[in-house]
Amino acid sequence: MKVLIISGGSIEEEFAREFLRDHSFDYMIAADKGLEVCDRLKLRIDYIVGDFDSILPGLIDQYEEEGTISIDRYNPVKDYTDTGIAMRKAVEMGADEVYFIGATGTRLDHSMSNIFCLNYLRERNIRGVILDPHNRITMPVETSFEIDRTSQYGKFVSFFPYSEEVTHLTLKGFKYPVTDRSMKKGDEGLFVSNEITDEHAFV
Repeated sequence: MKVLIISGGSIEEEFAREFLRDHSFDYMIAADKGLEVCDRLKLRIDYIVGDFDSILPGLIDQYEEEGTISIDRYNPVKDYTDTGIAMRKAVEMGADEVYFIGATGTRLDHSMSNIFCLNYLRERNIRGVILDPHNRITMPVETSFEIDRTSQYGKFVSFFPYSEEVTHLTLKGFKYPVTDRSMKKGDEGLFVSNEITDEHAFV
């Protein structure tokens, strides 16, 4: 099951239109301020979640009055972000793939928190992907995988460790290949801005 979460970060509407034209989802969840973009684009969403402390006045009331979409309203004093709540709902629904748009933007704290959501999903063997016009961010469930150059997202591929250390990292088909290297948290430079040179790259 594929679930899309529309969060309240920066969303270029043309990017959202093209993304939704090219991808299909079983369910779509609007997280708080993400509802504003959903409303402007007239998206068919299935659930709305959040504390709604940052949304346009009256918008959530309008949806509550219509009563056609399930709405989970939370107290602003809560343990999770609105995106985190939406992600947990997707997991409860049985998602095996969760995509996020509007999960990056000017709030670095929220962007980091949303990246941490990817680890929550990975630990449950669920594929999680954050997308914006310039980046695709994921924490692979697989220990080895292939990237097709023709379908890669952008020009550069960078790797960062979420755990203290990643060992036995091998990159083939890249401009800067490595074999059986370790990557420690806090390392900078070596695994940033690599490029795929072969038709298929292997990690």
